[in-house]
Amino acid sequence: MEHGDSWDGPMPLAAPVLAASGALTAYHDGVAAVAGLAARFAADSWNAPTPCPEWRAADLAGHLRCVADNYHEYLDDAPVSRLSRLMATGAHHEAIARKLARQNAAELAALPDVPPGEHITAFAAAARRYAARIGPLLWLPHHSYRGRVITVAGMAGLAGVEWHVHAWDLAMALGMDYRPANPAAVLAGWLDGIPQLPVPAAGDPWLAVLRAAGRAAG
Repeated sequence: MEHGDSWDGPMPLAAPVLAASGALTAYHDGVAAVAGLAARFAADSWNAPTPCPEWRAADLAGHLRCVADNYHEYLDDAPVSRLSRLMATGAHHEAIARKLARQNAAELAALPDVPPGEHITAFAAAARRYAARIGPLLWLPHHSYRGRVITVAGMAGLAGVEWHVHAWDLAMALGMDYRPANPAAVLAGWLDGIPQLPVPAAGDPWLAVLRAAGRAAG
């Protein structure tokens, strides 16, 4: 992940972001965006490269399935999940990213050999189940990083960011652009759920998110 100067706008509150700022709507919008873009792929176009280094669109479909399943695992085991233990080390964000990249590669390799569209269907189902689970749990601690507690609401904000950023990746693979309906809510999800990665200063919240995620946009 690339990062720059910290975002210079007003910081949102912590857990209330999900309920009060449109972050839950943004979460569902991200799931729908991924599913809608995936439906545009033909069988051969899943081989198209994406902005994610070394990943084709088909790989990204599998990754999304793995990540959605991981969110359920992390919620089941919170606040002592494997993610919690990693974040509690307080390691530099680049070390965390390397660890998660190795995890992602291993999980992707273990997926069943099915068409990418099946991975997207499984992703969407798991992501929607996750949103249905978290309603009564928003204020509970999910994990912590360098003394900052990330709630279940914050983690859901992070998930929404991931769905939208990967929707942009899929759009790029199709030769299209993508922009969420509520970029400010996506930015709020980043600020609430990913404290180890500062957001670059930018007037456009969506460009800020893309740049923080290491995407060369704008």
